[in-house]
Amino acid sequence: MSNKIQNQYTPDYVSPPGETLQEILEERGMSQAELAERTGRPKKTINEIINGKAAITPETALQFERVFNIPASFWNNRERRYREFLAQQEEKERLKKQVAWLQEIPVKAMIKSGWIRRYPDKVEQLREVLNFFAVASPEQWEGIWCSTYVDFRKSQAFQSQPGAMAAWLRQGEIEAAQIHCATYNANKFREVLLEIRTLTVKSPEIFQPELVRLCAQTGVAVVFIPELPKARASGATRWLNPHKALIQLSLRYKTDDHLWFAFFHESGHILLHGKRDVFLEGKGVAAVEDLAKEEEADKFAADILIPPIELKRFIASGQQRSKAGIEQFATEMGIAPGIVVGRLQHDGILPHTHCNDLKHRFEWVLDELESSSFDD
Repeated sequence: MSNKIQNQYTPDYVSPPGETLQEILEERGMSQAELAERTGRPKKTINEIINGKAAITPETALQFERVFNIPASFWNNRERRYREFLAQQEEKERLKKQVAWLQEIPVKAMIKSGWIRRYPDKVEQLREVLNFFAVASPEQWEGIWCSTYVDFRKSQAFQSQPGAMAAWLRQGEIEAAQIHCATYNANKFREVLLEIRTLTVKSPEIFQPELVRLCAQTGVAVVFIPELPKARASGATRWLNPHKALIQLSLRYKTDDHLWFAFFHESGHILLHGKRDVFLEGKGVAAVEDLAKEEEADKFAADILIPPIELKRFIASGQQRSKAGIEQFATEMGIAPGIVVGRLQHDGILPHTHCNDLKHRFEWVLDELESSSFDD
Protein backbone atom coordinates (compact mmCIF):
# COMPACT_ATOMS: atom_id res chain seq x y z
CA MET A 1 0.00 0.00 0.00
CA SER A 2 1.34 3.42 -0.89
CA ASN A 3 2.18 5.86 1.90
CA LYS A 4 1.86 8.89 -0.35
CA ILE A 5 -0.42 11.73 0.66
CA GLN A 6 -3.85 11.25 -0.82
CA ASN A 7 -5.69 14.19 -2.36
CA GLN A 8 -9.37 13.40 -2.66
CA TYR A 9 -11.76 15.91 -4.16
CA THR A 10 -14.82 16.43 -2.02
CA PRO A 11 -17.24 19.10 -3.30
CA ASP A 12 -18.06 21.79 -0.77
CA TYR A 13 -21.59 22.17 -2.10
CA VAL A 14 -24.13 20.15 -4.04
CA SER A 15 -27.29 21.99 -5.03
CA PRO A 16 -30.63 20.43 -4.12
CA PRO A 17 -32.61 18.86 -7.00
CA GLY A 18 -35.27 21.48 -6.39
CA GLU A 19 -33.01 24.15 -7.86
CA THR A 20 -32.81 22.20 -11.11
CA LEU A 21 -36.56 21.71 -11.06
CA GLN A 22 -37.13 25.46 -10.59
CA GLU A 23 -34.80 26.26 -13.51
CA ILE A 24 -36.70 23.86 -15.79
CA LEU A 25 -40.04 25.37 -14.77
CA GLU A 26 -38.75 28.84 -15.58
CA GLU A 27 -37.36 27.71 -18.94
CA ARG A 28 -40.71 26.20 -19.91
CA GLY A 29 -42.84 28.93 -18.45
CA MET A 30 -44.61 26.50 -16.16
CA SER A 31 -45.82 27.37 -12.67
CA GLN A 32 -45.58 25.18 -9.61
CA ALA A 33 -49.35 24.92 -9.59
CA GLU A 34 -49.40 23.66 -13.19
CA LEU A 35 -46.72 21.08 -12.44
CA ALA A 36 -48.74 19.91 -9.46
CA GLU A 37 -51.77 19.54 -11.68
CA ARG A 38 -49.85 17.65 -14.40
CA THR A 39 -48.21 15.24 -11.95
CA GLY A 40 -51.05 14.84 -9.54
CA ARG A 41 -48.83 15.86 -6.65
CA PRO A 42 -49.99 18.35 -4.00
CA LYS A 43 -48.84 21.93 -4.57
CA LYS A 44 -47.25 21.84 -1.13
CA THR A 45 -45.12 18.85 -2.11
CA ILE A 46 -43.87 20.56 -5.29
CA ASN A 47 -42.99 23.67 -3.30
CA GLU A 48 -41.15 21.64 -0.64
CA ILE A 49 -39.15 19.80 -3.33
CA ILE A 50 -38.10 23.11 -4.88
CA ASN A 51 -37.06 24.45 -1.48
CA GLY A 52 -35.14 21.27 -0.58
CA LYS A 53 -37.52 20.32 2.23
CA ALA A 54 -38.90 17.21 0.55
CA ALA A 55 -37.15 14.47 -1.40
CA ILE A 56 -37.91 13.39 -4.95
CA THR A 57 -39.25 9.88 -4.58
CA PRO A 58 -38.89 7.27 -7.35
CA GLU A 59 -42.60 7.66 -8.02
CA THR A 60 -42.27 11.44 -8.38
CA ALA A 61 -39.22 10.99 -10.61
CA LEU A 62 -41.35 8.89 -13.00
CA GLN A 63 -44.01 11.60 -13.03
CA PHE A 64 -41.39 14.25 -13.84
CA GLU A 65 -40.18 12.04 -16.67
CA ARG A 66 -43.68 12.09 -18.19
CA VAL A 67 -44.06 15.86 -17.81
CA PHE A 68 -40.58 17.04 -18.85
CA ASN A 69 -39.37 14.08 -20.97
CA ILE A 70 -36.31 13.94 -18.71
CA PRO A 71 -35.44 10.38 -17.57
CA ALA A 72 -36.47 9.38 -14.07
CA SER A 73 -32.91 8.18 -13.55
CA PHE A 74 -31.74 11.80 -13.84
CA TRP A 75 -34.00 12.91 -10.98
CA ASN A 76 -33.19 9.86 -8.88
CA ASN A 77 -29.46 10.40 -9.31
CA ARG A 78 -29.73 14.12 -8.45
CA GLU A 79 -31.67 13.27 -5.33
CA ARG A 80 -29.26 10.49 -4.34
CA ARG A 81 -26.17 12.68 -4.78
CA TYR A 82 -27.75 15.49 -2.82
CA ARG A 83 -28.80 13.29 0.10
CA GLU A 84 -25.41 11.62 0.07
CA PHE A 85 -23.77 15.04 0.20
CA LEU A 86 -25.90 16.04 3.18
CA ALA A 87 -25.00 12.81 4.97
CA GLN A 88 -21.30 13.40 4.28
CA GLN A 89 -21.51 16.91 5.65
CA GLU A 90 -23.24 15.68 8.79
CA GLU A 91 -20.63 12.96 9.22
CA LYS A 92 -17.81 15.45 8.71
CA GLU A 93 -19.14 17.67 11.46
CA ARG A 94 -19.48 14.66 13.74
CA LEU A 95 -15.98 13.39 12.97
CA LYS A 96 -14.47 16.82 13.61
CA LYS A 97 -15.43 16.33 17.22
CA GLN A 98 -13.77 12.91 17.35
CA VAL A 99 -10.32 13.51 15.82
CA ALA A 100 -8.75 13.54 19.30
CA TRP A 101 -9.35 9.76 19.36
CA LEU A 102 -6.53 9.38 16.83
CA GLN A 103 -4.10 10.06 19.67
CA GLU A 104 -4.95 6.60 21.01
CA ILE A 105 -4.00 4.93 17.72
CA PRO A 106 -0.39 4.54 16.43
CA VAL A 107 -1.25 6.29 13.17
CA LYS A 108 2.33 7.18 12.18
CA ALA A 109 3.55 3.62 12.73
CA MET A 110 0.62 2.22 10.77
CA ILE A 111 1.37 4.58 7.89
CA LYS A 112 5.05 3.64 7.97
CA SER A 113 4.11 -0.05 7.86
CA GLY A 114 1.89 0.58 4.85
CA TRP A 115 -1.30 -0.45 6.64
CA ILE A 116 -3.09 2.84 6.05
CA ARG A 117 -2.68 5.92 3.85
CA ARG A 118 -1.59 9.31 5.11
CA TYR A 119 -3.91 12.30 4.83
CA PRO A 120 -3.06 15.89 5.73
CA ASP A 121 -6.66 16.51 6.80
CA LYS A 122 -7.38 15.11 10.27
CA VAL A 123 -10.97 14.19 9.47
CA GLU A 124 -9.87 12.26 6.37
CA GLN A 125 -7.19 10.54 8.45
CA LEU A 126 -9.83 9.58 10.97
CA ARG A 127 -11.97 8.11 8.19
CA GLU A 128 -8.97 6.11 6.98
CA VAL A 129 -8.34 4.65 10.44
CA LEU A 130 -12.01 3.79 10.89
CA ASN A 131 -11.98 2.08 7.49
CA PHE A 132 -8.95 0.07 8.60
CA PHE A 133 -10.81 -1.18 11.66
CA ALA A 134 -14.03 -1.58 9.63
CA VAL A 135 -16.08 0.46 12.07
CA ALA A 136 -18.24 3.56 11.64
CA SER A 137 -16.99 5.56 14.61
CA PRO A 138 -14.68 5.51 17.65
CA GLU A 139 -17.70 4.44 19.72
CA GLN A 140 -18.09 1.30 17.62
CA TRP A 141 -14.35 0.70 17.89
CA GLU A 142 -14.61 0.82 21.67
CA GLY A 143 -17.56 -1.56 21.58
CA ILE A 144 -15.75 -4.14 19.48
CA TRP A 145 -12.37 -4.05 21.18
CA CYS A 146 -13.79 -3.75 24.68
CA SER A 147 -16.50 -6.36 24.23
CA THR A 148 -15.76 -8.75 21.36
CA TYR A 149 -12.09 -8.89 22.38
CA VAL A 150 -12.67 -8.80 26.11
CA ASP A 151 -10.37 -11.80 26.64
CA PHE A 152 -7.48 -9.91 25.06
CA ARG A 153 -8.10 -7.04 27.43
CA LYS A 154 -7.33 -9.27 30.43
CA SER A 155 -3.66 -8.74 29.70
CA GLN A 156 -1.85 -5.71 31.10
CA ALA A 157 -0.22 -5.06 27.74
CA PHE A 158 -3.55 -4.68 26.00
CA GLN A 159 -4.98 -2.49 28.72
CA SER A 160 -1.98 -0.15 28.63
CA GLN A 161 -1.80 0.19 24.85
CA PRO A 162 -5.17 -0.83 23.40
CA GLY A 163 -4.71 1.19 20.21
CA ALA A 164 -1.40 -0.41 19.28
CA MET A 165 -2.50 -3.92 20.21
CA ALA A 166 -5.82 -3.56 18.38
CA ALA A 167 -4.09 -2.28 15.24
CA TRP A 168 -1.65 -5.20 15.23
CA LEU A 169 -4.44 -7.71 15.76
CA ARG A 170 -6.62 -6.09 13.10
CA GLN A 171 -3.83 -6.23 10.51
CA GLY A 172 -3.59 -9.94 11.24
CA GLU A 173 -7.29 -10.34 10.47
CA ILE A 174 -6.93 -8.40 7.22
CA GLU A 175 -4.04 -10.50 5.96
CA ALA A 176 -5.61 -13.76 7.15
CA ALA A 177 -8.74 -12.95 5.15
CA GLN A 178 -6.60 -13.12 2.00
CA ILE A 179 -5.50 -16.68 2.77
CA HIS A 180 -7.85 -19.28 1.35
CA CYS A 181 -8.12 -22.10 3.87
CA ALA A 182 -9.73 -25.50 3.84
CA THR A 183 -12.22 -26.31 6.57
CA TYR A 184 -10.34 -26.87 9.82
CA ASN A 185 -9.33 -30.45 10.46
CA ALA A 186 -7.59 -31.10 13.79
CA ASN A 187 -6.12 -34.45 12.73
CA LYS A 188 -4.64 -33.03 9.55
CA PHE A 189 -3.26 -30.03 11.43
CA ARG A 190 -1.60 -32.27 14.00
CA GLU A 191 -0.07 -34.35 11.21
CA VAL A 192 1.19 -31.38 9.24
CA LEU A 193 3.00 -30.00 12.30
CA LEU A 194 5.52 -32.82 12.01
CA GLU A 195 6.23 -31.79 8.43
CA ILE A 196 6.50 -28.15 9.45
CA ARG A 197 9.01 -29.14 12.14
CA THR A 198 11.44 -30.09 9.35
CA LEU A 199 11.22 -26.54 7.99
CA THR A 200 13.11 -25.15 10.97
CA VAL A 201 16.40 -25.82 9.18
CA LYS A 202 15.31 -23.89 6.08
CA SER A 203 15.79 -20.21 5.24
CA PRO A 204 12.84 -17.78 5.60
CA GLU A 205 12.23 -17.49 1.87
CA ILE A 206 11.62 -21.25 1.86
CA PHE A 207 9.91 -21.95 5.18
CA GLN A 208 7.62 -18.91 5.35
CA PRO A 209 5.47 -19.58 2.25
CA GLU A 210 5.57 -23.33 2.86
CA LEU A 211 4.44 -22.90 6.45
CA VAL A 212 1.52 -20.75 5.33
CA ARG A 213 0.57 -23.21 2.57
CA LEU A 214 0.67 -26.31 4.75
CA CYS A 215 -1.37 -24.76 7.53
CA ALA A 216 -3.95 -23.36 5.12
CA GLN A 217 -4.61 -26.89 3.89
CA THR A 218 -5.75 -27.79 7.41
CA GLY A 219 -7.88 -24.71 8.09
CA VAL A 220 -5.30 -22.56 9.89
CA ALA A 221 -4.22 -19.17 8.54
CA VAL A 222 -0.70 -18.14 9.56
CA VAL A 223 0.32 -14.51 9.22
CA PHE A 224 3.55 -12.71 10.08
CA ILE A 225 2.78 -9.15 11.20
CA PRO A 226 5.59 -6.80 12.31
CA GLU A 227 5.02 -5.53 15.81
CA LEU A 228 4.08 -1.90 16.39
CA PRO A 229 5.78 0.26 19.00
CA LYS A 230 4.21 -0.36 22.42
CA ALA A 231 2.51 -3.54 21.19
CA ARG A 232 4.57 -6.14 23.01
CA ALA A 233 2.93 -9.28 21.65
CA SER A 234 5.03 -12.01 20.08
CA GLY A 235 2.00 -13.99 18.95
CA ALA A 236 -1.75 -14.40 19.09
CA THR A 237 -4.23 -17.17 18.46
CA ARG A 238 -7.93 -16.91 17.80
CA TRP A 239 -10.68 -18.32 15.63
CA LEU A 240 -11.96 -16.16 12.78
CA ASN A 241 -14.96 -18.46 12.45
CA PRO A 242 -15.75 -22.05 13.52
CA HIS A 243 -13.87 -23.40 10.49
CA LYS A 244 -10.81 -21.14 10.32
CA ALA A 245 -8.19 -20.50 12.99
CA LEU A 246 -5.58 -17.73 12.97
CA ILE A 247 -1.99 -17.87 14.20
CA GLN A 248 -0.39 -14.43 14.20
CA LEU A 249 3.35 -13.98 14.81
CA SER A 250 5.32 -10.77 15.22
CA LEU A 251 8.94 -11.99 15.12
CA ARG A 252 9.36 -9.90 18.24
CA TYR A 253 12.45 -11.64 19.62
CA LYS A 254 13.94 -12.14 16.14
CA THR A 255 15.77 -15.45 16.65
CA ASP A 256 14.79 -18.80 15.21
CA ASP A 257 14.34 -20.48 18.58
CA HIS A 258 11.77 -17.85 19.63
CA LEU A 259 10.00 -17.86 16.29
CA TRP A 260 9.54 -21.61 16.09
CA PHE A 261 8.64 -22.02 19.73
CA ALA A 262 6.03 -19.27 19.31
CA PHE A 263 4.52 -21.01 16.28
CA PHE A 264 4.24 -24.41 17.95
CA HIS A 265 2.99 -22.76 21.14
CA GLU A 266 0.15 -21.13 19.21
CA SER A 267 -0.49 -24.44 17.47
CA GLY A 268 -0.88 -26.02 20.89
CA HIS A 269 -3.60 -23.53 21.76
CA ILE A 270 -5.50 -24.47 18.61
CA LEU A 271 -5.31 -28.19 19.27
CA LEU A 272 -5.71 -28.19 23.03
CA HIS A 273 -8.11 -25.36 23.78
CA GLY A 274 -11.59 -24.21 22.81
CA LYS A 275 -12.61 -22.24 19.76
CA ARG A 276 -13.89 -19.42 21.95
CA ASP A 277 -10.51 -18.98 23.61
CA VAL A 278 -8.27 -16.15 22.48
CA PHE A 279 -4.61 -15.85 23.42
CA LEU A 280 -2.16 -12.99 23.32
CA GLU A 281 1.46 -13.97 23.86
CA GLY A 282 4.54 -12.11 25.01
CA LYS A 283 6.45 -11.20 28.14
CA GLY A 284 3.99 -9.76 30.62
CA VAL A 285 1.16 -10.12 28.12
CA ALA A 286 -0.69 -13.31 29.06
CA ALA A 287 -3.60 -12.92 31.46
CA VAL A 288 -3.40 -14.62 34.85
CA GLU A 289 -6.58 -16.59 34.06
CA ASP A 290 -4.83 -18.20 31.09
CA LEU A 291 -1.61 -19.29 32.80
CA ALA A 292 -2.62 -22.96 33.01
CA LYS A 293 -3.41 -23.02 29.31
CA GLU A 294 -0.19 -21.16 28.56
CA GLU A 295 1.76 -23.86 30.41
CA GLU A 296 -0.04 -26.54 28.40
CA ALA A 297 0.83 -24.78 25.15
CA ASP A 298 4.45 -24.37 26.32
CA LYS A 299 4.73 -28.09 26.99
CA PHE A 300 3.16 -28.94 23.65
CA ALA A 301 5.68 -26.76 21.80
CA ALA A 302 8.67 -27.98 23.81
CA ASP A 303 7.78 -31.65 23.38
CA ILE A 304 7.08 -31.51 19.66
CA LEU A 305 10.33 -29.67 18.95
CA ILE A 306 12.48 -31.87 21.19
CA PRO A 307 10.83 -35.03 22.53
CA PRO A 308 11.53 -35.34 26.31
CA ILE A 309 13.15 -38.76 26.03
CA GLU A 310 15.58 -37.48 23.39
CA LEU A 311 16.44 -34.41 25.43
CA LYS A 312 17.11 -36.56 28.48
CA ARG A 313 19.39 -38.81 26.44
CA PHE A 314 21.29 -35.83 25.04
CA ILE A 315 21.87 -34.28 28.46
CA ALA A 316 23.04 -37.63 29.82
CA SER A 317 25.63 -37.76 27.02
CA GLY A 318 27.35 -34.67 28.43
CA GLN A 319 27.50 -32.96 25.04
CA GLN A 320 25.05 -30.18 25.87
CA ARG A 321 27.76 -27.55 26.45
CA SER A 322 29.62 -28.30 23.25
CA LYS A 323 28.74 -26.52 20.01
CA ALA A 324 29.67 -29.61 18.07
CA GLY A 325 27.51 -31.72 20.36
CA ILE A 326 24.57 -29.35 20.01
CA GLU A 327 24.88 -29.28 16.23
CA GLN A 328 25.11 -33.07 16.08
CA PHE A 329 22.04 -33.49 18.28
CA ALA A 330 20.11 -30.92 16.20
CA THR A 331 20.99 -32.85 13.04
CA GLU A 332 19.77 -36.07 14.61
CA MET A 333 16.51 -34.37 15.62
CA GLY A 334 16.11 -32.70 12.23
CA ILE A 335 15.75 -29.22 13.73
CA ALA A 336 17.76 -26.00 13.73
CA PRO A 337 20.65 -25.85 16.27
CA GLY A 338 19.32 -22.55 17.57
CA ILE A 339 16.21 -24.32 18.83
CA VAL A 340 18.37 -26.67 20.90
CA VAL A 341 20.35 -23.73 22.28
CA GLY A 342 17.17 -21.89 23.20
CA ARG A 343 15.77 -24.92 25.00
CA LEU A 344 18.96 -25.52 26.96
CA GLN A 345 19.13 -21.86 27.94
CA HIS A 346 15.48 -21.83 28.98
CA ASP A 347 15.94 -24.91 31.16
CA GLY A 348 19.03 -23.43 32.82
CA ILE A 349 21.31 -26.09 31.41
CA LEU A 350 23.23 -23.65 29.24
CA PRO A 351 24.09 -20.05 30.20
CA HIS A 352 22.30 -17.41 28.12
CA THR A 353 25.69 -16.11 27.01
CA HIS A 354 26.73 -19.41 25.44
CA CYS A 355 26.31 -20.68 21.85
CA ASN A 356 24.11 -17.81 20.69
CA ASP A 357 25.98 -17.80 17.40
CA LEU A 358 24.13 -21.03 16.58
CA LYS A 359 20.89 -19.09 16.52
CA HIS A 360 19.69 -17.43 13.33
CA ARG A 361 18.47 -13.85 13.62
CA PHE A 362 15.68 -12.56 11.42
CA GLU A 363 14.97 -9.03 10.24
CA TRP A 364 11.85 -7.70 8.58
CA VAL A 365 12.00 -6.74 4.93
CA LEU A 366 9.35 -4.04 4.52
CA ASP A 367 8.24 -2.66 1.20
CA GLU A 368 5.01 -1.63 -0.49
CA LEU A 369 4.39 -5.06 -1.99
CA GLU A 370 5.07 -7.40 0.88
CA SER A 371 5.06 -6.33 4.51
CA SER A 372 5.30 -9.78 6.03
CA SER A 373 8.62 -11.05 4.68
CA PHE A 374 11.82 -11.42 6.61
CA ASP A 375 15.40 -12.51 6.06
CA ASP A 376 17.99 -14.15 8.30
